[in-house]
Amino acid sequence: MRIALLGGTGDIGEGLALRFARDTDHEILVGSRDPEKARDAVEAYVTELDDRGVEADVKGFGNEMATDRADVAVLSVPPYYAGDTVEAVEDVLDAETILVTPAVGMNGDEDGMHYHPPSAGSVSELVAARAPDEVPVVGAYHNLAAGKLADLDVEFDLDTLVVGDDADAKRTVLDLSNEIAGLRALDAGPLANAAEVESVTPLVINIAKYNDDLHDVGVKWV
Repeated sequence: MRIALLGGTGDIGEGLALRFARDTDHEILVGSRDPEKARDAVEAYVTELDDRGVEADVKGFGNEMATDRADVAVLSVPPYYAGDTVEAVEDVLDAETILVTPAVGMNGDEDGMHYHPPSAGSVSELVAARAPDEVPVVGAYHNLAAGKLADLDVEFDLDTLVVGDDADAKRTVLDLSNEIAGLRALDAGPLANAAEVESVTPLVINIAKYNDDLHDVGVKWV
């Protein structure tokens, strides 16, 4: 399977690229609006993986080319770029490409982070509205701390909640996510439930903010 990380040079993209490359046999495609930036990022990722004795299949492309080659494309971009990124690659999206979004709308003030969904109800639903009708959209990885994700010295014991309306696409993302060491993917229902899933993210950030012994907090459901 080919997994594309669109905007894969940022924090969440870096973490997913490294984890998928280390823990799975899938081909990883790092995308960026600037193909040269993607190739530079790949060089850094491959060097880190090589240092850990991992021989991985990671390549860098522009976002559109990465999407065109992908079976699963993850929108590893901030929420305010998610819709525009979908539209930038929509010509190469089709029913065979699963579009995954981990983005969460938030605002911050001196008290902490607060959930701030778009008018669509959630970023996941916004992505679904902007994507071509035949493209299955799945929400996942919302509550994973980017810093912990990108630090391969950190061993996971975390859950990620997965939402989507297409049962086959959601099952693919659940199975794929469970291949990451220490990560358990749980079905949280249809896209209509995405707001509840996304709203957990500012909560865990605030827990980390107000507790000195907690850093890069994640979620484990028991």
